[in-house]
Amino acid sequence: MILRFLAAAVLAPVLVVSALAASDPAPSDAAREPVRVFIFAGQSNMVGSDSKVRDIERFPPFAGLGEPQQKVRFQYCIGREQKMRSDGWVDLQPVNGVVGPELSFAREVTGAIDAPIAIIKCAAGGTHLGGDWNPDEPSGFEMYPLTMELIRAALDELDRKKVPYRLEGVMWHQGENDMFNEDYQKNYGENLANFVARWRKDLDAPDLRFYVGELCTKTIWGMDLRPRMHAISVGQRAVTEADPLSEYVPTSHVGVEIGGGVGLHYHYGTLGQLEHGVNYARAYLRNIGALEDEDRGLKKLPYRRGRKVKLFVLAGHRNMEGERAFVQELGNLKGGKALLRDRDDIAYRYSVGGDFKVSSGWEPLGPCGPYDTFGPELSFGAALLKGKVKDVAIAKFTHSGSQIIDWTPGGSVAVSRNLYPRFIEFVEASIKELRSKGYRVELEGIFYHVGENDMSFGPFRRGAAARIGELVEASRKDLKEKSLLWFISQQPPTDHQDVNGIDVMSEVAALAAADKYTVHIPISDLPPQAKPLVISTEGIVALGGWLAEAYLASQ
Repeated sequence: MILRFLAAAVLAPVLVVSALAASDPAPSDAAREPVRVFIFAGQSNMVGSDSKVRDIERFPPFAGLGEPQQKVRFQYCIGREQKMRSDGWVDLQPVNGVVGPELSFAREVTGAIDAPIAIIKCAAGGTHLGGDWNPDEPSGFEMYPLTMELIRAALDELDRKKVPYRLEGVMWHQGENDMFNEDYQKNYGENLANFVARWRKDLDAPDLRFYVGELCTKTIWGMDLRPRMHAISVGQRAVTEADPLSEYVPTSHVGVEIGGGVGLHYHYGTLGQLEHGVNYARAYLRNIGALEDEDRGLKKLPYRRGRKVKLFVLAGHRNMEGERAFVQELGNLKGGKALLRDRDDIAYRYSVGGDFKVSSGWEPLGPCGPYDTFGPELSFGAALLKGKVKDVAIAKFTHSGSQIIDWTPGGSVAVSRNLYPRFIEFVEASIKELRSKGYRVELEGIFYHVGENDMSFGPFRRGAAARIGELVEASRKDLKEKSLLWFISQQPPTDHQDVNGIDVMSEVAALAAADKYTVHIPISDLPPQAKPLVISTEGIVALGGWLAEAYLASQ
């Protein structure tokens, strides 16, 4: 990612509130860049619940974020009954041993712009927009007046110290609890629009920007309460689509805490919080013109004109995306340094995180995940070339926040989460683009890694094989490839008494055995991983090799 700073003169300041405006400032003060003030507000996934500062170092892209950031001012009030308060401005740092999105947000932003920033945070788990955060009739923990009080006190302190500033934006993540109240759920969009309007009015900031974080969809709630979560997202999207100063920030693809029991908690946890903050930061930086994606596009594809290009499609969820495979760890593995280098001899096209990050056309195969991450495509491509496969192109479509039902043609009641049409369009576009450059294209197969999250929820685990069958059958029809090969890889599913009665491995194996064009790839010898469900760096490299071996064996 290439970052560039644009002079403050070209930015549209939201609000400048300072004692300096009322008097002639000293020359040294007048020349100072105003502090850009950001407000973080919401419920438990804004607090950072179920994250741990001590776990930060397990995730190399975020190393060091457990330490105070001395150049970033921070003022906070966090919690419900027992509130933790900073009592004035302090250096930005973790509070109470948990990780909030403000930590990675601050590092990302300060690394991109040459201007001071400050963060005001007010958050409490289990709070409602319809009640606690209601500007008109706050109830419960009365979060709205509490937040306004905190903001005004923090800004008054800057005024007293003659520090120039401007309100730059509000990072909002909330909604999970409103879905349990029918009235709050039904009126979430209307309530959010009123909420945003009141912030702007009460802070005398008519151009105050809001960044609304998408609810996490890869937990048990994302499966069991799918219609309710969808209803909240509809309300959020209605506001951000109608309000040019509000933006919907995708976050459903970030990591979530893998806890006890069946394994899927309701909170992002450490990794997810760190990625959550990066999402907010990049949304802000892109909005002000200070973020520019690196153009990795191949100027020339590595195939002679008229040749038959073998197109391999990779698809799936968390592990096909590479959620916990980091480039910083790859170089320490045998053969890993070679995988770190871009390969101009394999053209690569991708859409990951449900279009969260999309390639700039065809790129050289190399590490390019959204958070210094990578998937099995690196070792898969290397193994194909080692196996003497020529003229290889790889296209990858993933969404780690999805479940298998999202990939079926029928989808679910949460229509905004349906992936099947976009997946087919992605494959068709990949073929069309190669053909437009004068190549013949042979679709060698689709390599799908079975949905990890489905394995932790009985109804979804029970329906997994049938839904995969629907996906396979429909794809062959819509891509007009009756004998299209499908390679279905499957890791050991969640091991818990609540779901072990559903033998999903045997069911998927039976699906493949009944179809001569489907290959089942059971995986039983994964390297040790820190958490269930998610495969780490070494395992992702191994997965790519196993997929390639299955293809080579089929030829």
